[in-house]
Amino acid sequence: MASYRDLMESVGVAIDTAGVLIIVIGALLATWRFLTHRQGEPGAAYRVYRQDIGKAILLGLEFLIAGDIIRTVVVSPTLQNVLVLGLIVLIRTFLSMALELEVEGRWPWQRAE
Repeated sequence: MASYRDLMESVGVAIDTAGVLIIVIGALLATWRFLTHRQGEPGAAYRVYRQDIGKAILLGLEFLIAGDIIRTVVVSPTLQNVLVLGLIVLIRTFLSMALELEVEGRWPWQRAE
């Protein structure tokens, strides 16, 4: 059983690492795109830049939540850890919804126009 927990701990850390890398690489790519493709209206380039960074953060947050869930539920499923996980997921869900509103201009449950 200990080796299974060790494996799941490693999987959780790997997923967390992937989430951080997604955010960092996404921010770098968005910055590169902003600096090299600025044409047309100045405000439009900035808007696209913010959207690209927001999308990278949203995707990275999904990975970070998945890593937290795996490590908490499989590795150390104490009541305190589950409550902390619930709070973390609640905060990250709020952040995700706020970013979605910022990036897409609508709430996640609203249809695209």
